Parts: sequence; C-alpha cells; structure tokens
Amino acid sequence: MTSKRLFLQTALALGAYASATAAFAATPIKFQLDWRFEGPSALFLQPAAQGYFQAAGLNVTIDAGSGSGGAIQRVASGSYDMGFADLAALMEFQANNPDMKEKPVAVMMVYNNTPASVMALRKSGIAKPADLSGKKLGAPVFDAGRRGFPLFAKANQVGEVQWTSMDPPLRETMLVRGDIDAITGFTFTSLLNLETRGVKASDVVVLPFADNGVKLYGNAIIASPKLVKENPEAIKAFLQAFTKGVKEVIAHPAASIAHVKARDGIVNSQLEGRRLQLAIDTVINTADARAEGFGQIAPTRLALMASQVSDVYGTKTRVNPQTVWNGSFLPSAAELNVLPKK
Repeated sequence: MTSKRLFLQTALALGAYASATAAFAATPIKFQLDWRFEGPSALFLQPAAQGYFQAAGLNVTIDAGSGSGGAIQRVASGSYDMGFADLAALMEFQANNPDMKEKPVAVMMVYNNTPASVMALRKSGIAKPADLSGKKLGAPVFDAGRRGFPLFAKANQVGEVQWTSMDPPLRETMLVRGDIDAITGFTFTSLLNLETRGVKASDVVVLPFADNGVKLYGNAIIASPKLVKENPEAIKAFLQAFTKGVKEVIAHPAASIAHVKARDGIVNSQLEGRRLQLAIDTVINTADARAEGFGQIAPTRLALMASQVSDVYGTKTRVNPQTVWNGSFLPSAAELNVLPKK
C-alpha cells in the first residue's frame, strides 16, 4: 500500500469518526424545577433516569428550585435553558418587562389546573368560601394562591380578609398553632405538610381554586428565547422524551418515586408517593386536561387568564397570551395521549 493511499484511508477514517462523534454529541440542556425534589419532580426525573432524554440526543441536568419566580428569572437570564413554572408568574414577568425584546415562553402545559387552594382546619368552622370573610389568612407573599386570591374572592363573594406573611416552612405550622384561620398553597404540598405536623387529612377543609370558579392554568414547561431561536429541535426532543416518561409515571407513580429518592435521600418515599398521586389526580389527569388534551391549552381560556392576571396582578402592561404560549414544539396527538380515562 502506498503512503498516499494509506494517508487517504486514514483521513477518511478520521473524517467518518468525527462525523459519527458529532452526530451522537448530546445537546446540553440545563433544566430548573420550580421547587424541591418532591413527588411531582418524578415527572422529570423518570425520563432522565430511563435514558429517554439521552436517547433523544440531549444531556439534561435537572436542578431543584425555590419557586416559579426564580425559575423564570434563571431561564430569562440564560443561566438555564428550560424550566418548570407557574403560568400566571410567567404572564406577570412578561407584562412587567415590556422593554425585554425576547422572553421565556411556555411550550407545554403540565398542570392543566392551578394547584392553588385555600385550606383550613375543620374545627375553625370554615366549610365554604363565604366563611372566609373577615378571617386571617396566611401565605408567603409570592404564593400563587395568595396572588390569585382576589379572583377566588370575587368568584365566591368573599368579603375582606386579613393577610399574614411568613416564610414557606412556617405556613402550615402557624395554621396548626392557630395564629391564622386559613392558608393558601398548593394542595399537594400544604395538605401533606399538615399531616407531618400531626393533622389528619379528614380534619382539613380544602377549597381548590379550580373547583370554586377559578380556572387558571398551573405549571408549564418554559423555554429560553435563545433555545427557541437557535435550537427548536432540542425543545421538541425534550418534550417527546418528557411525555414518554409522564405516561409511565401516571401508570406507575409509586415506582417512579425511587428516582426522587435517588436525588434526595432524606425524602419519605411513602409521603412523596402520595404527594405525586395527589398531583396527578388534582392538576394533571383532570376533566379539563382530558377535554383539552395533555400538554395543550384552550385559546379562549388562555386569553381569559391573561386578562385576569393583568387585572389582579396589576401588571405594567396587559398580558399578551400570544407571546406567552408557543405550542409548535408539542409532540403529536398520539404521543400526547397519556391520560387514562376516568
């Protein structure tokens, strides 16, 4: 073999290797959760642990969060590519930053109904929304239920209430101590937190926003403007892999909690399994979600929510629903068919 021929074969081989390496190079995606590693985070940890993101050509890292506001800020700044956040908080961010040319957008609805609810101890005598008039309510200032409470109050003719602010870990403790009459919070978070403080679920009155005239959407997957512009295929791949994992989580929620335990060894697997099942039943596999389709939105409902958020949150500009939502990355209808019929 001549040296020239050997050189050509070596060059071709190196070229083929480089092409193959490039073809299989995974796209890095930094993903920001809205909260700690708890039951609902299994929705994202399942496809990661099962290798679905990797098979889709993505190298996904998932980090715990400290609230929807923080997740939105980090995705907006570009420090994270994608995240999970309350849609109302995203609307508020967009409307309060009119000079920002490119902003994060929601690309898939996960919590079709807001998880927000009002919770009180049964011994308080609070049994229906009207009973909240004149009562002391407590929640962190950034709590989604507290921010949206004026909608709940208007829909149910609730009179004036007094608000007490606290850090999240004190919310349920103050309710148990009797410092406040009721709290707002995510049902699957606060209800189980009350149980860990010695309160039986049967002794808690839960008034979900979704069951009391407030049809806000809950949490959605959001994407950075940079990723939307430069790598839309990565968003599509992420949502396909995520959807595959969600179907498994809904079918076998208890098994998926092992992936949550792997990320945070101190979690109570039984408690988080119940939290996940509660989230599935109350905000994921709901009548509204089955009517609209998992991952999707109804334009008229989105427009109404945009108007309500503009009014209640007092945003600098009106929320534009067309800039908040981009459904072009969603998997096919067949792939999105993950919800069991009830």
